[in-house]
Amino acid sequence: MRAREIGLILIGLVGATPAAPAAAEPRTESFLEYLKSHLRASLGSAPEMVAPQPVADDPGAPVVSLSRITDARALERQLRGLVKAPYASVRLRTPDGYAHVGNFSVGSAESLQSSVLVIAGRADVYGRVTGNVVALDGNILIHRGAVIEGDAIAYGGEISNLGGSVGGRTLTLAEPEPLLAPPEAGPVARVFTNAAGLVGTMLTLGLIGFGLVLFGKTNLEVVSDTVSHSFLRSFMVGLLSQVLVIPTFGMLVVGLVLSVVGVLLVPFVVVVYALLVVVGVLGGFLAVAHAMGETHTRRQMARGVAVSPNSFRYLGIGLGGVAAVWLAWVLFGWVPVAGTLILLAAVLATWVLATVGLGACVLSRAGIQPSFAGRYLPAEMLTDEYLWATPQQGVPAVKRPSREGR
Repeated sequence: MRAREIGLILIGLVGATPAAPAAAEPRTESFLEYLKSHLRASLGSAPEMVAPQPVADDPGAPVVSLSRITDARALERQLRGLVKAPYASVRLRTPDGYAHVGNFSVGSAESLQSSVLVIAGRADVYGRVTGNVVALDGNILIHRGAVIEGDAIAYGGEISNLGGSVGGRTLTLAEPEPLLAPPEAGPVARVFTNAAGLVGTMLTLGLIGFGLVLFGKTNLEVVSDTVSHSFLRSFMVGLLSQVLVIPTFGMLVVGLVLSVVGVLLVPFVVVVYALLVVVGVLGGFLAVAHAMGETHTRRQMARGVAVSPNSFRYLGIGLGGVAAVWLAWVLFGWVPVAGTLILLAAVLATWVLATVGLGACVLSRAGIQPSFAGRYLPAEMLTDEYLWATPQQGVPAVKRPSREGR
């Protein structure tokens, strides 16, 4: 509450009656209602009051019509463009109304035969206004017995009706005008936008995957072999890991907070835990792509196709397969119902691959433990009988000679 308003209230409390317009008759409202009106005006959203002054009738100023307000938002845009704080030099012309900067009052014996615009002030209406009452960055107080035949509109302020009558609308537009939503893009534009996003995502994953091959090829291959040999187990472990990732994080933080030294490690642990989760999901997903590419390449080699088996090729083919899943959404995502179904299918497929990769990463301890990768031969496979009876690639098995023939 500003000092000026506090002073007015204190004067009223000791019994003095605030000054009214010269032509005003004694008001019939109670002192409590008057005090309430001043409190509401003081607590409103009006800015700092300026010295009351009428707006000069400048023939060269822009014209603002106040008589028929069909679009209140359009009038607000026009006023906001013409009137700027601190309201020192307001230039506008209202041929069908009256414009005033600062507090303005219509006495109980007065009848204003036009509309009125009050800028950065409080409009106290005790009498009759045959037109509209508009307040810009100010409040409108309609006292008992007052009559406004038109509309009462407050931009950036409040309207307090203390027993008066408003023949038209009562609008309080304190919120800014919502921004117009951009027009929806057409099918061709959406296809190009989605395609650009898919290409950018695949290129990013490809760069990360190639870096992983260069600096962590052994770990990547172990996780990839775990996906190939323990697919269902990897999916179950990945699903369980997703369920436990938040509870595990909470238990870890609580355990650190309960210790004196651990409190200092909480920020470091939070960052490390988040990085481990991201690395596990991203590395596991790339390992799944590596396994997909390796499976496809080895099937080509089995058919006699001359290809070069390497991890770069595996990753490229695997990421291409993942991109093919999303390509259907890129092409037909704009279709109202089918596009949504295709998107759900692509998201579900990607989630399954990411879940399997996360589970394989957990099972293999990020490629350190190859227990589930099928790289260890069982003990019976190392016996002399098994090695002798098992043919090599392209070589038929040979019967082991008997002891008599030696």
